[in-house]
Amino acid sequence: MKTAVIGIGSNSVRSLLADVSGADFQRLRRDREGTRLFAGLDAAGNLDPVSMDKTVSAVRRMASEARQNGAEELAIFATSAARDAANGRVFMAAVEQETGVPLRIISGEEEAELSFLGASAAVSAERCGIIDIGGGSTEIAIGTPAGIECAFSCQMGAVRLYRRLRLDRREDMKPVEVAAAEILDEHLRDYPGLELPDSWVGTGGTFTTLAAMTLKQPWTNRTHVHGTTITAGEIREIGETLADMKVEERVRLPGLQPSRADIVVHGICILLGVMDCLGMDRITVSEWGNLDGYFHKYFCGKSIQNS
Repeated sequence: MKTAVIGIGSNSVRSLLADVSGADFQRLRRDREGTRLFAGLDAAGNLDPVSMDKTVSAVRRMASEARQNGAEELAIFATSAARDAANGRVFMAAVEQETGVPLRIISGEEEAELSFLGASAAVSAERCGIIDIGGGSTEIAIGTPAGIECAFSCQMGAVRLYRRLRLDRREDMKPVEVAAAEILDEHLRDYPGLELPDSWVGTGGTFTTLAAMTLKQPWTNRTHVHGTTITAGEIREIGETLADMKVEERVRLPGLQPSRADIVVHGICILLGVMDCLGMDRITVSEWGNLDGYFHKYFCGKSIQNS
């Protein structure tokens, strides 16, 4: 049965159309539109009408196209920006009115779990960790196919830190990295004695951008992005190069999605801070993420056991 899932993130709206058969599914079509929902949060924590309208419009388009392409079932969920919003119920009502589908706002823990289910298949290791860097938050989960040992969400994302910390040159990267490491360290205190895995997987636009730039290929060509391994040294080199460039120069780089040009270095700094905190020297990029995880959990019956 053709099924579609739409995920409303803090930086973009993504959709995945797939053909579900029993305990598995075949990916048919992906779509993405940058809407910067998180950027619409004001000082009182309310989403402004402009950011909501832009996001709802993208969701409406994707829902319509999914149905035109044969989707018999449609699910819509939202993450960090909607979780943070004081007027989240207004946003939920707007999405349902325009699509006819109730919007689920998932917890940070579930977001991490879904990312693990979707992205962990990118490596062959029995035990691994995943890092999902979004616009408003970063999710981390560690586990095996038999169960998840820890899954949590950190209040740090590329858009969130972009709004908080100025970054105009490579010398400005360190404070962002330190901020990310400190936020992560606070969460790790809840898991004393946690054994860190040898294999790590990254999902989200920061990772696909880094892979495309490492491979020196256009960001639109994702043939070789999935499964690419990038080192901490390569990540830092790319980050420092981009940090010294103006946004107008970055948008002309073939490996960088233009709509991500202003926030990309903040996302890279989050990754560098996390890698330093966790003692990582490399990470494997996955094009699969929480949308794929949603299919696994809710349409293919792959249950999550927390160990």
